[in-house]
Amino acid sequence: MSGETQSRPGITPEERVVSLWRRFGNSALGRHIYSLLFGRMVPYTGTIRPVIEEISPGRARVTLRDRRVLRNHLNSIHAIALANVGELASGLALIAAMPESTKGIVTRLEIDYLKKARGDLTAIGEAQVPEIIGESTTLQAHATIWDREGDSVANLTAHWQLRPRDMP
Repeated sequence: MSGETQSRPGITPEERVVSLWRRFGNSALGRHIYSLLFGRMVPYTGTIRPVIEEISPGRARVTLRDRRVLRNHLNSIHAIALANVGELASGLALIAAMPESTKGIVTRLEIDYLKKARGDLTAIGEAQVPEIIGESTTLQAHATIWDREGDSVANLTAHWQLRPRDMP
């Protein structure tokens, strides 16, 4: 993120993700712009060039276009690219559902690879977050990654540590 974006007082990174989605998420062009902006805010995730299609509390949908740069020696999409898009979808679902007074960080990822991933993919993230987080707590967000044929190619679980923003 640029220094001017980070230093903007009063807005947290989580709030920025959601507020920019509200601004840009209502049209195909807006979603494209949002996805590019997101890639600049989170540079590593931006390397896979995800297209963020949907964000709502507890649900997100992200597509990943099959490109040569994402492939491995088996001519399928690399395992870490799959983990990246799954973590993104699950994280967006969770962030959109988090109370504004909460902050969180991923502490662990688990992923099951079910078949070689080829072609364009869609990751559906889901999370259930309590309305109030009064103490440090761990919860899970999930993502399933689907290919064009409707087959699940991977399942991801992201373990998040959530706590009130005013807690050290």
